[in-house]
Amino acid sequence: MARAYNFSAGPTALPIEVLQEAHEEFFDFADTGMSVMEISHRSKVFVELAQQVELDLRAVLKVPSHYRVLFLHGGASLQFSQVPMNLLGGKGTADYIHTGLWSGKAIRAARRYCDVRIVASSERSGFDRIPATTEWHCNSNAAYLHYTENETVHGVQFPAAPVSSVPLVCDACSSLLSKPIDVAKHGLIYASAQKNMGAAGVTAVIVDEALLNTPLDITPDVLNYTHLAQAGSMLNTPATFPWYLTGLTLKWIVRAGGIEQIYQANKAKAELLYQTIDNSNGFYINKVLQEFRSINNVTFTLADAALEKVFLTLADQAGIKGLEGHASVGGMRASLYNAVTLPAVDALASFMKEFQRVHG
Repeated sequence: MARAYNFSAGPTALPIEVLQEAHEEFFDFADTGMSVMEISHRSKVFVELAQQVELDLRAVLKVPSHYRVLFLHGGASLQFSQVPMNLLGGKGTADYIHTGLWSGKAIRAARRYCDVRIVASSERSGFDRIPATTEWHCNSNAAYLHYTENETVHGVQFPAAPVSSVPLVCDACSSLLSKPIDVAKHGLIYASAQKNMGAAGVTAVIVDEALLNTPLDITPDVLNYTHLAQAGSMLNTPATFPWYLTGLTLKWIVRAGGIEQIYQANKAKAELLYQTIDNSNGFYINKVLQEFRSINNVTFTLADAALEKVFLTLADQAGIKGLEGHASVGGMRASLYNAVTLPAVDALASFMKEFQRVHG
């Protein structure tokens, strides 16, 4: 069976080696005679698996020992509320940097729990950049500063982590494990798995222990980071199969040479696609300022918008899938997550050049 070139924004491509390994173990995991989906999450074999996944994530990201690693439910959308519930620490305000659709969702959710101050925004320019630090108006009394490291919808990415005098919170859903990140500069990092870590259903939260123990009184036990850490992320039945797939994906990253090698590969993929766009003499357009272009999500439109449906239809027929832009902005988006190969991006670039030759 021919495999499609999958550029979906998520769920997205998984490494073929991970799929093969999961396939081989599907009916009999660790000689139990059962699938990993069938065994108890309290069993010795699954607890050992969960502990190993945590150790592997710690090793790959160089997580300091005073951080707790949680594997939770709900994706970023739940973290938008879970973060303020747990990190306000008696303070009534939190700072947010607004750089696109997802940071906007985080801001709206947090307003239910505190006074949200938008310290910087690129909304006026159409989210085509990260606001210059000279434009930021941070509050030294804020409980934390939140930023979305990579905006999947607009294709905008921070070139470096913000410098903050208060705990720094990072929505790294679409970029964690795709590039190096200094965990020690952050109070908390969260990321759902279905981009670079595995399959949908698991959300990793990496949190400094110093930020625990001060949740809002309204915080349910199942959303309390402290209780979840004490329970080993198993306060209730976890998503066992996605957790297992995250473990396989982490081992694949190690075999691929670790984060730095993955990062170099991701940069090469993005550079190839951006060159195709930039060399098209305006046939394809990317509006993001160059220094803030995402290596994870390459967004583009056609100068002739009437051709976009034709482009997507022909791409799909050619086995190039998942190029539709987010419904809020339209256009096209190629997500270049870890498991998307350079040959897949080369196939997309070749298709784009041929499409331009025929329709330009």
